[in-house]
Amino acid sequence: MSVKVIETANAPKPVGTYSQAVIANGFLYSAGQIGLNPKTGEMVTSGFKAEVKQIFHNLQAVLAGGGLTLDDVVKFNVYMTELSQFGEVNEVFAEYFPSQPPARSAVQVSALPKGAKIEIECVAACE
Repeated sequence: MSVKVIETANAPKPVGTYSQAVIANGFLYSAGQIGLNPKTGEMVTSGFKAEVKQIFHNLQAVLAGGGLTLDDVVKFNVYMTELSQFGEVNEVFAEYFPSQPPARSAVQVSALPKGAKIEIECVAACE
């Protein structure tokens, strides 16, 4: 099996020992992204929706590093510290996927890195 590591300066650098994404067996598997601004390394602090939108910008950058777009995503895993904010997550997802959204799971967790309120990872199909 061949594995290709994806690394791009347009997404936040990993805060631990992991790759931004890897491509293996026809799929790109992203690491979880939080609302970090890749230029400053700081968390977005202008509200929950802004944090979610920053995550999408980060995921788009990681996908682009593998030659893919959000249209190639087949599954999202969402980790939230407050499931009560799920409606806001749905609003942002609807902006990016007005029809035929990918599969998605969402779970509540007790804490996330750097005080994030949400973390999202994805799996995308490579052609």
